[in-house]
Amino acid sequence: MKETATEVTQLQVLLDAAYERSTEHLRNIITGPRRLDAGELVQVLTGMCTLNLATVTARGEPRISAVDGHFLHARWVFTTSGSAAKARHLKQRPAASISYVDGERIGVFSHGDVEFLTADHPDFAEIEEHLTNHYGSSPSSWGDDIVYCRLQPSWMVGYAFDKSAVLDTPAR
Repeated sequence: MKETATEVTQLQVLLDAAYERSTEHLRNIITGPRRLDAGELVQVLTGMCTLNLATVTARGEPRISAVDGHFLHARWVFTTSGSAAKARHLKQRPAASISYVDGERIGVFSHGDVEFLTADHPDFAEIEEHLTNHYGSSPSSWGDDIVYCRLQPSWMVGYAFDKSAVLDTPAR
């Protein structure tokens, strides 16, 4: 967990606002006992999470792909090839949706804009260090055009069918 107290508080504000703006259908599924709060999310979203990333083509057609995601400072971070379709889509249209679903155990759904982080970004070194520690090598070494991306969420909800089981499971 790398989140500061301020980041957890800001995440909780985002989660509460998103839940309030959600449809009745979603609120009937993600009820109080199944709703994950910010502290719980940062506790369970450790290590690498396989994310479903949804982008849109120039013709407005949806596309979905998977990326290795890391929840750092209350935001999803991932890398990909700069020549990948998803990277091209996001460079032109940064709006994206990300979901992390582990069966009915946990689901985290996020919408927002993706930003590209370059080596001169103030957060880049910490992100690269985290990813290097996780993978054993820097993603930058995996190809000539690797890009680092981070979702700036404008909407997010977290769900656990059996919250106590999720929270009692040791972090990955």
